[in-house]
This record gives sequence, structure tokens and C-alpha cells, in this order.
Amino acid sequence: MRFGIILLTLLIVTTASAQTIDKQLYDAYDIYKEHALRNRRFKHKDLRPLINFLKNNSRFKVEKLGESIEGRSINMISIGNGPTSVLLWSQMHGNESTATMALFDIFNLFKSEDFSDFRTNLLSKLTIHFVPMLNPDGAERFTRRNALGVDLNRDAERLQSVEAKLLKGVRDRLDADFGFNLHDQSRYYTVGYSKNPATISFLAPAYNYPKDINKVRGNAMRVIGKMNEVIQKYAPNQVGKYDDAYEPRAFGDNIQKWGTSTILIESGGYQNDREKQEIRKLNFMSILSALEVIANKTYESEDYSKYDAIPFNQRQLFDLKIRNLTYKLEGKEYRLDVAINRFEMEYDNHRNYYFYSSVQELGDLSIYYGFEELDAKGLTYERGGVYNKAVSYDDLDGLNFIDLLKRGITHIRVNDIPSNVRFTKYPIGILTGGSSLNDRLSMGQHATFLLKKDGLPRYAVVNGFLIDLTKKIAQVKNGVVR
Repeated sequence: MRFGIILLTLLIVTTASAQTIDKQLYDAYDIYKEHALRNRRFKHKDLRPLINFLKNNSRFKVEKLGESIEGRSINMISIGNGPTSVLLWSQMHGNESTATMALFDIFNLFKSEDFSDFRTNLLSKLTIHFVPMLNPDGAERFTRRNALGVDLNRDAERLQSVEAKLLKGVRDRLDADFGFNLHDQSRYYTVGYSKNPATISFLAPAYNYPKDINKVRGNAMRVIGKMNEVIQKYAPNQVGKYDDAYEPRAFGDNIQKWGTSTILIESGGYQNDREKQEIRKLNFMSILSALEVIANKTYESEDYSKYDAIPFNQRQLFDLKIRNLTYKLEGKEYRLDVAINRFEMEYDNHRNYYFYSSVQELGDLSIYYGFEELDAKGLTYERGGVYNKAVSYDDLDGLNFIDLLKRGITHIRVNDIPSNVRFTKYPIGILTGGSSLNDRLSMGQHATFLLKKDGLPRYAVVNGFLIDLTKKIAQVKNGVVR
């Protein structure tokens, strides 16, 4: 009897430990976050000292696979000595860097003495290979394609890019059991047709047009089902499934076909997380949870139902959606919804950006959602006016912008603004030279205008940011110069 109680107690303790390890990792994440990578727009040279540091750690093996078209090194970092081989590659597209940050967070965990049982279990059962930046030339310009102008994820068959050849070569050499294809997707995707952003999207890519399921693809589907269980705890209802149409030129589809169970992770959007730091943390959790599932082979007892239940993502989101706005045209009133997106305009050698916002859609947008929404019932659109005199650039600091917006002024003409200044910190539009405003609300229009109630400005939209004029502060990331 006593032996039975002890056995039951051990079972309960073991089960509780298994259930809570992901919560422990999630809570401890900030300890391992690599603070040298603070935003998405880092470059190859920013990774070099981090990789060199790993070379001096006996737990890691760093191998130079080759060089990019422009001569930047492409490295593989390996750890573990288990019989199951796992290959992860990130930044195949140079401007998709969220997972790269997460990989260096994972390296920091593996460097530490923490979670020793968890680490020992993984590294005794798995040999894990990471290629953290496959397209360093694209990363240099923060652009999707490589220096040849080729999308590496459409070069798996022709292999014209040196980076594509390196990935194919290492896949074939390792003959990895599992592969992780790490990407970013647009922030404007939702989970199915819901309002929830697809913060993380998974996919077990198809290996043929009929989208057949063999053991290789099936194992990827099973692992994703377990990964989804973990991520739902931290981003509930924000996990989608990426489009599973077969693409015969793509690496994920082909690596699946070549015998490696391949899992795609796409990092999408999250409220107030433009630099994807919370999504980075979810990548950290996704990858570690998958490695644990693979190490313990718990996926083998799963069926496909958990994978199938994940909704496909849909492009249903905008940065700002205004509903039920009254718009007057040719003496008549119309009810319109207005959708606005904020686009990143690069400067400082692709390291920084400012926002330029424009109207993306008009009409009945009832099937769409916004990260930010306003019901404008009872509010009327007005273009807004231009300040009655030109001012000096240096005099802008002395203006009360909330007061100007309340008076219906959305733009100021500044004639001496330096030619290289394209944006400002001020919550108002800046006009130069002979630039003018369009009276009509139209697609592609720069998103600066007023929403009036009973003839008085109640809200202002300045460069796509909504300002409540009953408040004293205008939360605008930047205005623009036109």
C-alpha cells in the first residue's frame, strides 16, 4: 500500500513538473533575452560578436557554412549529442528577423546552468543545428530578397543563389529528422475570420499538390498540435495556420518532400508590439516546446485533429478602422467605414523608420477589424485646414497643436524646413512649397483629417494616429512632411 502511495506521489510530481516547465520558462524569459538585439533591424555585424562568444563555449560548435553573394559569413551553431537531428534556419528573408532574436535567447538559456534537467533531457536526445541568418545581404538592407534580387524561398529547385545551395547542402548532409523554417508574416493577418491577430502561425507544408499526408508531414502536424497547446496559454486565440497550398519552388515544401519533417513558424502581429518583442518571446516558447515534444517523442501518440483545428489565417486587419463615418459629397451624406495602415519608411541605413500612413480601404468594412477601432456614428469627415500663415521650422516647438486641431487646423506650411527632413515629432501635417490638400476622401490619401461632431472637431487623425481632442496629449509617433 505504501509503495503504491509513493508511486502515485511520484507520478503526480512528475506530471506537475511537465505541466509547469513552460510556465517556468515563460516567467524566466527576461533572464535569457539577448539585449544586444533590441529591435528587428539588426545587421550581420551585430551578430558576429554574439557568434564569436559562442565559439568560446564548449557546449557549442560553430561552423562556417560559406559566404553570401556579398561575402558575409553564414554560420551554423550546433549543440547536443542526441540521436535525433533538428535543423532550424531563420532570416531566409532578410527583413524577417523575429525568430533570429529568439534563437539567441535560446542560446543564452543553453549557456546557463538553469533548468538543468530540461536542458540535459533535450541535449542528450537531440542534436540541434541553428542557421540564425541565412540571408545576411538582405538583412543589411532589411529587405526580403538577397543581393541577386532572388527570393530564397523560391529557389529550392533551381538553386541559383549561393545561400540556397548552402541550405540544401546542410539539409542533405545532416539528413535532419525535423526542420524549422522561421519567418515573419504581415501584422494584418487574423486567426480565421475573427478580430484576433495571427500572432503566431504554424504550418506543416505540403509536399505535393494533393496535400497528401505521409509519416514525414504527419509528424510535423503532430508536433504543431502540441506546440499550439503551449502557445494558447500565452496568446489565447492568436494562433493561426498558414496557407497550405503547395509551392514547388519553396524550401519548406521541398524539405518536407526530401524527408525532413518541416514546421513553419510565422511571426505576425500583436497589439502594441511593432518591434515584435512579445512575439519574439512566443518564438522562444514555441521552439523550446517543440524541441521538448520531439525529444520526448510525445507527438507520436497524437493524431491530426489538434493541427486540423487551428484556423487558417486571413488578411482581415488594419492599423486603424473607423466605422460609420458620415461623409458629405456633392450635397449628399454617405455612411463609410475607413481603414488606415501605417507604413514603415526607412532611414539611417535601414536601421530606423518613421511612419507614413494612408487610407487603404473605404466602404462597407464590416468583415474587417482594426488594431485600433472607433465607432464614428454621429461624426462627420472634414479634410481640415491649413494654418493661416507660414511659420519657421524653429518656431514649431512653440505651438499648441491640440489647440490648433481643435480649431480645425490639420496642416502648417513651413517654408524653411531642411530638404532632408521627411518627418517630425509634431502631431500635425507639414506642407512645403506648393503642396496642397485634396478635399475628397480617397484611396491612397495621406491619413490626416478631422472627425467633427455638431460642427466642432472631436477627433483628429494625424498621419494615421487617432487623437481624442478632449485630452491634452496627442499620442502620435510622428508627423510627416509633404
